[in-house]
Amino acid sequence: MADGATDPGQMSETASVPPEIATWFAGRGWRVRRHQAEMLAAADAGRHALLVADTGAGKTLAGFLPTLADFCPSHGALPEDGLHTLYVSPLKALAHDVQRNLVTPVEEMSLPIRIETRSGDTPSDRKKRQRARPPHILLTTPESLSLLLSYPDSFGLFRTLRRVVVDEVHAFATGKRGDLLALGLSRLQAIAPQMQRAALSATVADPQAFREWLAPWGEIDAVELAEGEKGAPPEVEILLPHEASVPWGGHAAIWAIPQLYAEIKRNRTTLIFANTRFLAELIFQQLWDVNEDTLSIGIHHGSLSKEARRKVEGAMARGELRALVATASLDLGVDWGDIDLVVQMGAPKGSSRLLQRIGRANHRLDQPSRAILVPGNRFEFLEAQSAKDAVDEGQRDGEDFRPGGLDVLAQHVMACACAAPFDEAELLAEVRSSLSYAWLDEAAWGRVLHFVATGGYALEAYDKFKRIVRDETGVWRLTHPEHAQRHRMNAGIIVDAEMIEIRFRNGRSLGKVEEQFAASLRNGDTFRFAGMDLEVESFKDLDLIVRAAKKSATIPSYMGLRLPLTTHLADRVRAMLVDRAGWARFPDDVREWLEVQDWRSQMPGPGKLLVESFPHAKKHYSVYYTFEGWNANQSLGMLITRRMEERGLMPGGFVANDYSLAVWGLKPVLDPAPLLSPDILAHEFVEWVQDSHLLRRAFREVAVIAGLVERQHPGKRKSGKQVTFSTDLIYDVLRKYEPDHVLLEAAWADARQKMTDVGRLGDLLDRSTAQLVHVELERVSPLAVPVMVMIGRESLPQGAIDDELLLEAETLAAAAMRVDEEETE
Repeated sequence: MADGATDPGQMSETASVPPEIATWFAGRGWRVRRHQAEMLAAADAGRHALLVADTGAGKTLAGFLPTLADFCPSHGALPEDGLHTLYVSPLKALAHDVQRNLVTPVEEMSLPIRIETRSGDTPSDRKKRQRARPPHILLTTPESLSLLLSYPDSFGLFRTLRRVVVDEVHAFATGKRGDLLALGLSRLQAIAPQMQRAALSATVADPQAFREWLAPWGEIDAVELAEGEKGAPPEVEILLPHEASVPWGGHAAIWAIPQLYAEIKRNRTTLIFANTRFLAELIFQQLWDVNEDTLSIGIHHGSLSKEARRKVEGAMARGELRALVATASLDLGVDWGDIDLVVQMGAPKGSSRLLQRIGRANHRLDQPSRAILVPGNRFEFLEAQSAKDAVDEGQRDGEDFRPGGLDVLAQHVMACACAAPFDEAELLAEVRSSLSYAWLDEAAWGRVLHFVATGGYALEAYDKFKRIVRDETGVWRLTHPEHAQRHRMNAGIIVDAEMIEIRFRNGRSLGKVEEQFAASLRNGDTFRFAGMDLEVESFKDLDLIVRAAKKSATIPSYMGLRLPLTTHLADRVRAMLVDRAGWARFPDDVREWLEVQDWRSQMPGPGKLLVESFPHAKKHYSVYYTFEGWNANQSLGMLITRRMEERGLMPGGFVANDYSLAVWGLKPVLDPAPLLSPDILAHEFVEWVQDSHLLRRAFREVAVIAGLVERQHPGKRKSGKQVTFSTDLIYDVLRKYEPDHVLLEAAWADARQKMTDVGRLGDLLDRSTAQLVHVELERVSPLAVPVMVMIGRESLPQGAIDDELLLEAETLAAAAMRVDEEETE
């Protein structure tokens, strides 16, 4: 929660600001900013509000000003004792941070306000007391709110609620946690019709969509849009090698470590972001290797223990660290204030993500935040430049909203039943009041209720799945009180991904890979891992059983899930590739790279799907320049190699990055159009998802969220392997006896959206008919080098391979950048 620094050039609107608040601001040398006054005015008018304002603009304080105003003596009679304001954030750490910052104005204005937090870490005795004697302000998460709503006393607890403040709304509104919160808001509005909703964000790309999401019944006009005053523009620069050229391949930007260490020494506190935890660990280790001054350098990511994270957060808050290497675990607004430099290692993947990370520096609106982008390779230089341009222009991007998940709805229905018997029609109307579930028709609603009541007709013979029952008046109630305890022990949205052990049949372990990769494999698929070509024999529980492959591997393995490249940034990179006049601002080696590509082949600009085919090392290669992100390209590689096999093209394998896909085989692809036909999603895609373990893994998540499989029982917690075993058994039953089960439908939605990025894939294939340009070359092209140098290296942690890449990259690059005499004639 940052201040509003005095700016005499602009008048603040203070008509609705109580004198206590105005005096407190003046005492700190601040003024009430326009957007803060607008949030007060919206509350006075009884309207909901969305605030979009830069980091350091006092967003969080603006969200709470109407609450503080209600408790000011000048405002009149104090509000009724009880819960007045609920603050919901995506991170527990953020709630604790906000509590610390909120206590200061409350104490200094002597306001009679009790403030508490509630999360999974809150002691049970305090949780019980909070329900009996609630604070005036409760800071919590979507999951904890859902659990509160599952208690019979929730109606009394929330009856006095006047205000809900949703912080960092962009970070979770478009996902399943957003679905859960949307349902929670609908329930709160039904309990407390007077409740006002407010949402806060620094990086919302489409404010109108978020206004609709926030509004009851999607009535956008009921939500005021407050936009913050513009702060000092951030100072963003791209770090380039002092002496060498921008690397051809790799992602880790290890070349920059000496320069990065020099920046750490120059600044008081530097926050270094990496896109994966593997990369974070690698950079952290590399920095310690050059840390001759033994500076205090820490690391923070989601796989560390809670104690380790808290220790690092405390050290940062006390100003004891000179640098901290972090992942997305610190993207959101924990307010440290004293960070004077943010470094992004590798490409940022989105302008909003970059803005969010830049906002960790400085936290003052009147002073610029400083950031350095460190590209790992030449395409990442273009992406970094595109992101910098977008930030300079104030352009944001983000994920689109999608229909609410049926698994989340099933969990909410169970929470409502735990609180009290409910009328079927009344609860449907309440659920539909959230935009996420406005699409829900009576047939889908009936299927969800039938699932919660019986588990589905294939499982209704088992009493354990009978959780609610309907009486003759249309009222649903729990079949037994113990279901309420079991629900509260297991409710939640976040299902941890497991690491999968790769083993030979004799039990020998080769190491672990992320579950999403293992789930994409079918029996008989070949992949490369730990320097070996392996063939999948089976995938059971959390073990991938393999044997040595008789042929070279087709599928690249990988370490660390990648952040998706946003469509907005991809479009900017495409436009940059054909803006030949703009190349003049690039380093000489990058400009020459593009110029030779332009001479020897074509540029994959907007409205063009370029495919290049060429021979290399006695194989035939085709490179597809999709710009659809690594996940979509990985999926496309799976599908194209299957189709090539059917057509006798003898595929050898593929490798993907965010920008392109390289596929090779023993026979040339003379016409790539049939390989990109949209019907590949109707045939090969469905076959792949069903025959691999993708659908099975998606089902495990939705089964846990919907409450079909429980992770915890009184006194014990199931292991990941036990949960997987349980869900696999049920999955097999449903696939055989009830293929249209509501959770299989939910699993398919997840497999399409989250696991394979099939939406972007579908758009690409639809465009390919009109946009495909096929160029046949005698040898590798300059643009193909960054993806080609990754062949055979993908299973190693990003960065460990950068040195090994150099020699091969230079050999490939020499061939790619050679301009033969016949080409110039």
